[in-house]
Amino acid sequence: MDRLRSNRRVQINESQEPKYDVAEDGAEGNGLRLRLSDINVTEDQEPFMGVKVRRRASLHRDYKGDYIDVASHPYLMKILQKQGDKQVVFADKVLKFTGSGKMKRRILLITDFAIYILDPETDALKRRISLAAVEKMCLSELSDNFFAIIIPTEYDILMASTRKTEIVTVLVEATKSASGEVEVAFSNSFEYQASAELTKEVQFEEVEGGVKTRILRK
Repeated sequence: MDRLRSNRRVQINESQEPKYDVAEDGAEGNGLRLRLSDINVTEDQEPFMGVKVRRRASLHRDYKGDYIDVASHPYLMKILQKQGDKQVVFADKVLKFTGSGKMKRRILLITDFAIYILDPETDALKRRISLAAVEKMCLSELSDNFFAIIIPTEYDILMASTRKTEIVTVLVEATKSASGEVEVAFSNSFEYQASAELTKEVQFEEVEGGVKTRILRK
């Protein structure tokens, strides 16, 4: 099948990160516990040291976990309580790529049991994925913001975040208790299932001043 090339360059600068007040203490209520781990994660604690070409700003970064103050959003608390999730390990806004190639701002929540994708404009839950269903994560070897979560029983997710390092670290740790540690695969070209019948390839190339990213339809 001929490939329809679609050149896309997506950069999320550190200065463009949404600003939120971060709760410094754990908040408990209605059975949901928020773990804000404020841990200074060093290189040897991350699952991809020695492989990934890291941007300087991501080295020895303090990980906060909850960047949107989940407890202050009643609709998030209601969704999590309905599903029975007890612990939030990560929460932030990300960019998600749809099957048609559009970029959508989404909220990514990771709990001790599942991954949640929510629409911040409509407060709607778009998708819930059990951690046990996650097979691996795909990343390039360069200092870009992209990552794919591979879910063989469903369809995959391609997202971008300046906090990719933290997201990968959190998912590796979270899946250890759910189904065994998730695989983290590195390649400057990888495929993902954008929908049930659509496969795409993401290609990365280091260029002067940054990384050029292409998303190709297979």
